[in-house]
Amino acid sequence: MNAGLPSAADGEALRTRLELEAESAGYHLNPDLEFTRSLTHGLLVNEGRYGYRACPCRLATGDAARDRDIVCPCDYRDADLLDWGGCFCGLYVSADIQEGKTSLASVPERRPPAAERTMAPDAPRLGRALSLPVWRCRVCGYLCARQRPPAVCPICKATSDRFEAFA
Repeated sequence: MNAGLPSAADGEALRTRLELEAESAGYHLNPDLEFTRSLTHGLLVNEGRYGYRACPCRLATGDAARDRDIVCPCDYRDADLLDWGGCFCGLYVSADIQEGKTSLASVPERRPPAAERTMAPDAPRLGRALSLPVWRCRVCGYLCARQRPPAVCPICKATSDRFEAFA
């Protein structure tokens, strides 16, 4: 990167890397290359500014612990993909949108207001009730805690119907 601002080459390199990582995990980047390039540029600007890639469509505080939920890919991506076909900023989209079968509409903000957010503890709270259900991929055993199972298992690429409630 040059004097504080990422170059177009830096942004393209990140876009290419994110696309490879996304596709290998069953996700898709927005097919609008100019839009995606502007988002990756914003991620790099935030990385230079804060030291981490906060979502360019949200206001970061500069406190990594308080912003952990909006570091790309954010904690809300999978639920947004399931409900709306794309994440809040539009970087990640469903297969139907990526293939041009449907278009991405406005995605409402899912992140709770700052007063309602609590920082996740660094250590698990053993012996306490879980705040989210835990889902297990019946194919590979992958576990995740969220409201619903992912659309595609990031490990074995099994679809959501192959998940079962674990805890």
